[in-house]
Amino acid sequence: MGALVLTTASAALAELPEATAAHPAREIHSVAALAVFGGLVVFAVILSLLHLYERSRWTRRERELAAALDVLRGAHDRAEMLLNAERQIIVTWDRRSEPVVEGDISLAIHGERPTSGYARRVLAFGTWLIAADADAVEAAVETLRARGTSFALSLRTQTGRNIEAHGQAVAGRALLRLRETSQERCEIADLRATLDETRRGLSALSGLLDAIPQPVWRRNREGSLSWVNAAYVAAVEAESREAALDAGTELLDRPARETIAREEAARSAGLTRSVPRLSAIVAGSRRVLDVFETSLDTGRVGIAIDVSELESVRVDLQRQMNANVRTLDQLPTAVAMFDVSQRLIFHNAAYRQLWDLDQAFLDSRPSDGEILDHLRAERKLEEHADFRGWKQGVLAAYRAAEANQTWWYLPDGRTLRVVADPNPQGGLTYLFDDVSDHLNAESRYNALRRLQAETLDTLAEPVAVFGADGRLTLANRAFCTVWRLDPAIVEERPHVDTVIQACRSLAPAEEPWLDIRDTVVGLESRTARSCRLEVVDGTVLDCAAQPLPEGATLLTLIDVTASVNVERALTEKNDALEKAAQLRDTFVHHVSYELRSPLTNIIGFTQLLGDETVGALNERQREYADHIMRSSAALLVIINDILDLASIDAGSLELQREEVDVQATVEAAVRGIEDRLAESHITLALDVPEDIGSVHADGKRVRQILFNLLSNAVGFSDAGQRVEVHARKDAQDLVLSVRDYGRGMPAEIADSVFNRFESHTLGTRHRGVGLGLSIVRSFVELHGGRVHLETAPGSGTHVTCTFPISLSGRTAREPRPEPRPPVPPPVTTPRKPGMALH
Repeated sequence: MGALVLTTASAALAELPEATAAHPAREIHSVAALAVFGGLVVFAVILSLLHLYERSRWTRRERELAAALDVLRGAHDRAEMLLNAERQIIVTWDRRSEPVVEGDISLAIHGERPTSGYARRVLAFGTWLIAADADAVEAAVETLRARGTSFALSLRTQTGRNIEAHGQAVAGRALLRLRETSQERCEIADLRATLDETRRGLSALSGLLDAIPQPVWRRNREGSLSWVNAAYVAAVEAESREAALDAGTELLDRPARETIAREEAARSAGLTRSVPRLSAIVAGSRRVLDVFETSLDTGRVGIAIDVSELESVRVDLQRQMNANVRTLDQLPTAVAMFDVSQRLIFHNAAYRQLWDLDQAFLDSRPSDGEILDHLRAERKLEEHADFRGWKQGVLAAYRAAEANQTWWYLPDGRTLRVVADPNPQGGLTYLFDDVSDHLNAESRYNALRRLQAETLDTLAEPVAVFGADGRLTLANRAFCTVWRLDPAIVEERPHVDTVIQACRSLAPAEEPWLDIRDTVVGLESRTARSCRLEVVDGTVLDCAAQPLPEGATLLTLIDVTASVNVERALTEKNDALEKAAQLRDTFVHHVSYELRSPLTNIIGFTQLLGDETVGALNERQREYADHIMRSSAALLVIINDILDLASIDAGSLELQREEVDVQATVEAAVRGIEDRLAESHITLALDVPEDIGSVHADGKRVRQILFNLLSNAVGFSDAGQRVEVHARKDAQDLVLSVRDYGRGMPAEIADSVFNRFESHTLGTRHRGVGLGLSIVRSFVELHGGRVHLETAPGSGTHVTCTFPISLSGRTAREPRPEPRPPVPPPVTTPRKPGMALH
């Protein structure tokens, strides 16, 4: 057609100039006709090319369909051959038609040719099967037709032959196959079943592969894509299956395909069984794929499984396992894991240290039995008479369904708690826990607990322990005896309220029991408490509630009946003594006051006689008058001392503070003792700085203190010895000390020299009533100071009085009693040689 059109067009073009010249008016019509003719020529050429292309494509498609048809025809022929190669019957039902019977029915059941009613006779199972099998197959067929439930039965005919019956639903139909179970027939039946499965698989394979989410492809022998499923099309983002096949769009790049080819070759050679894991772009995102491709007669088929999430989980799992391994290495419990083949797959550092095993030996993945044999050879396991039997018992844990716990007693004295826990995926996990210290501690604890219980039971004092829940956990026999508690009740661990209720009948006072209950079950801060319980029989118990660790409370009772009775007696006696002392002080005060007035008169009249103002005295009278004067003065000093001490005890003596010149005060006290120093031939040494200044104190009492100290020093010094007086003052204290080098005093006497009426001559002529040093200590303490005595036999005596400068004076004692009559001031008399001053 194209050639004809071209020839006609050439002729028309050749005639065009002549026609144009002859007929100018036709020129336009000729050009238009020529344009139309050219368009037709182009259209014809394009249409011819399209026809050739479509013819080629349909020819190729026809060849492919013919090849597929040949394959299906071959499969159908083989199926028919296999179906007819065995004597069997196949019965099919659909929903509307009658059952169809196929197969070698001439010999299968009755040995007769098929007729119009043969199918009904075949399905009348009771006519050729035994009754039980006939009922079973009829019920199974009804269930198959109604619900599509498959079944497989072994039947026996009335003639003794064995028949296999298989029922299943296929493509909306119910299918029943009956065949003899001889050896040859079994093989033929298997081949036919395989053929049926293949046929059904071929019919559903395309839909199945399109339904799965994994990309699947098939290649021809040249390596080009010949078929892909819908997931493959979506993965390569193609418009359709045909577009992907025509373009030859590959899911994997060339290096990945080469890797797959190498892995396939190695797998075919038996060198590896691994599936290559590759990275590819799937639907626009990077994914990790497990790719499996295998060879067929007509080419290759492959599938790619997306394992991106699995890979992520695997990485996370590996990271978690590494963390768990590091954690297990830090545990003190030995851990060892064995796989299904009883090979060591993991152990922590504690396991290696527990058995002292070589790392190289553990890295070789020894079996559990090998490790036990090695430990036995190293004498690290307990000796067993039947080691083989014991070992089999240990390895029997691999077949157990639950964890098993045993105890291993090692030769070195350690005790191990061994837990064998089966793993879900097979194998076993051992946990070795060294409980030697725990058992020893528990044994010691139990022994200590028994010892404590026995010890408490032997105590005479009642003892009870209450737990954190307020229940009685321990009570000795004495506690039960005192409160008359039944031991059976104590064994039941009664609550503290029950115990108190039982004890209240013997000690009815409520307040002590409330304190005890608060200590045992109180929610506030638990502190130790003590109280006293008085029993109705006169017994007095001191109760102490002491909190213990972990919320427990210890209750102890002590019988103080005897001490309370003694205390009461002593209290009554002390009250009587205090009353007697008060009467004595009152008596002394009044007696001293009453003696002082007559003594003042005696001294006054004696002075008048001594001055001879009333008349002259002879020598003997003057001597008597002097004796009377000295004795009266000594008696007056004693009375004044007694009155001073009485005033101090009564709290009525107050200091008359003034600015006192220390040096002048010392000299005044020395002048009062000069006559005795001269009489006894004793040297006095004064160490008083001229710039010592003054202090705020009672000058009269300071002079009295120094006078008494000097009198004692002179009285206990021998002729020719020396007495020293020292005075020092700093910013805080004034220190006055008197030291003699006489005989000194032993320690037992030195401890009592400051007590009243304590007088010790120590073999000297010194006499006194024992009030001098007592007066000294009282006056010093009134000034807020202190007295210190240093003495030893043969070393003399050193008395130091310290007066604080910054402290103000205070009264002797508080509280003050009722005011007493005022004491008249003492009569001042001149001291003469031989006058006794103390």
